[in-house]
Amino acid sequence: MAEKKSFEKTMEELEEIVKALEAGQIELDQALLLFEKGIKLSKACQKLLDQAEQKVVRLTKTEEGNLEEESFA
Repeated sequence: MAEKKSFEKTMEELEEIVKALEAGQIELDQALLLFEKGIKLSKACQKLLDQAEQKVVRLTKTEEGNLEEESFA
């Protein structure tokens, strides 16, 4: 089973791909492969961000002074 990468590691890998593509020093076949990999990494980053957003909650104080959780959406 593949190891799950952190958001930061995934972004670093995506940034390296972007740099390589922007440099324009690779052949078309390799560029297409890197582009496809970049799209997959981009989707993985978005999924990780979505998961993190679901975990974020906002604590509010009720009139009684108690803390109450509500979704951060």
